[in-house]
Amino acid sequence: MPLTENPKPLKVTFKKAGTYRYYCDVHTGMTGVVSVVKKGAKIPSGKQHDKLVKAQVARDLKRGRALPQTRPPARTVYTGASAPGGVEFFGMLPSSITVPAGTTLTFSMSPASYEVHTATFGPGDPDKEPTSYLGQIAASFQGPTPDPRAVYPSEPPGTTGVLTSLLHGNGFWNSGILDASSATPLPPSNALTFGQAGTYQFYCMIHPFMHGTVIVT
Repeated sequence: MPLTENPKPLKVTFKKAGTYRYYCDVHTGMTGVVSVVKKGAKIPSGKQHDKLVKAQVARDLKRGRALPQTRPPARTVYTGASAPGGVEFFGMLPSSITVPAGTTLTFSMSPASYEVHTATFGPGDPDKEPTSYLGQIAASFQGPTPDPRAVYPSEPPGTTGVLTSLLHGNGFWNSGILDASSATPLPPSNALTFGQAGTYQFYCMIHPFMHGTVIVT
């Protein structure tokens, strides 16, 4: 959801021939190239460009359809899945997992991802209950300053949280923002031990429609 309704397209005029590379400031692996040639030089036609776009879309759709079947390593939950070319699946994998009490699970970005996600447990459904505890945290990403409870891990550095219904008073645990890039200080994963039987729901605070369930026996 944009911060402003109906944002206008950004228009850029290239006044000098050359090769210009552009990036997404949020997704570090997203990049493109604009080649500017001198006046009169031959350039691909609109039909040729359309053909290239169509081929790229078909290739990426094929890659994307396979991503929900991605299998993470044992005792690992992927926050999303990725394929070459920046193709991403926005869902927890597996979406539901059953483990005995005392199990430690690692919540991790998939290795080739250009995205950023969190794995966050706590009261409320941030996608459907905007006034709930998690709903208010997730909503902060629509404003100028994200809530620190979403940005940073909920546990002290170097420690592994033990999730019960009373962790932090309400069963809250947050991985902090994760990414797979070695160029940023953000970690690619965080681990959590499940110390009490029950059913625990978790979400990405940046993309609250991403939802998973951990059943602890």
